[in-house]
Amino acid sequence: MVDKKNRFSLESRRYIGCKTKLVDWMFGLISEHTHDIHSFCDIFAGTGVVAHRALQQYERVVVNDFLYSNNIMYRAFFAPTEWDEERVQSIIHEFNDIAPSKLRENYFSKNFGGKYFHQDTAKIVGYVRERLKEMQPTLTDKEYAVLMASLIYSIDRHANTMGHFDAYHHKAPVAHPFQMRMVEAESFPGVEIHQQDANQLARTVNVDLTYLDPPYNSRQYSRFYHVYENLVQWKKPPLYGTALKPKEENMSDYCRNAAFSTFTDLMSHIHSRYLVVSYNNTYHSKSSSSENKIKLEQLEEVLSKCGETKVFNHEFKAFNSGKTEFDDHREYLFITEVDNEKRNRSFPAVLRG
Repeated sequence: MVDKKNRFSLESRRYIGCKTKLVDWMFGLISEHTHDIHSFCDIFAGTGVVAHRALQQYERVVVNDFLYSNNIMYRAFFAPTEWDEERVQSIIHEFNDIAPSKLRENYFSKNFGGKYFHQDTAKIVGYVRERLKEMQPTLTDKEYAVLMASLIYSIDRHANTMGHFDAYHHKAPVAHPFQMRMVEAESFPGVEIHQQDANQLARTVNVDLTYLDPPYNSRQYSRFYHVYENLVQWKKPPLYGTALKPKEENMSDYCRNAAFSTFTDLMSHIHSRYLVVSYNNTYHSKSSSSENKIKLEQLEEVLSKCGETKVFNHEFKAFNSGKTEFDDHREYLFITEVDNEKRNRSFPAVLRG
């Protein structure tokens, strides 16, 4: 019998910019200011909490993010593919019976033990990951994804960090018994899961409404969550620096000075009747990493070229690493009803080519 209690919900993972507390407000506005919506695209899906709400309301939902660790979450929580819950639960029980004293050191424990995780926890994580690699050919894609997601969610709260992996606390990690728990996996027939650059995907997907929440500032998510990216890919690359990061990959232009031109390109190619864009006013930040690469006025200017745009805002407490002060931090939501004739006149032909 499968135990469905004490599972991790999608929202329980620590992640910068997560919209869990704003979803009700956002979808209330979407419901009020759009009409006849049957298809939805979350093109920078992050944790997937917005896509999860959309899946409960719309017939077709496209979910996209180019991080490996986020993609495997979508496959675990959303994909309608075959899987055996009892089998997955029995594998988890097997992992929970492992005694770290009987395990050898491994890639994960040698690099992250005593730093991001307690040494015993790191040994088990490395062992479990190696076992999942061996077992993968015998598992369905959904079973493999659920096990990988369950592993990440199970260690997330025990990481010796502020919630990301740009640094770890100087104080040694606290020992705790490793207990792996399953995630709340669901199946949604209308989901389409992608792992692409948003600007490329926008050229091929046609939906009624596209939700956009680009990163805006210089924090590269592939670097902030490099431990989970490393764990999912399991290439065991050499690691560098105090933060133990691999060489750069999956870097976003939205976190660079090219952010505005990249966003403009996206707006000129997207196929959607409505555009819904999230934005927060961190550009008053005292931290250079938190300073927005796209200003509020620039965003308004581009969206106004796409069609009639309404702007809403909501007071919201943002992620704060300790270097940033926000006096009046607000989350903005732009809802644009696209006028293709106006948009085609507004953007240079070279962008639309």
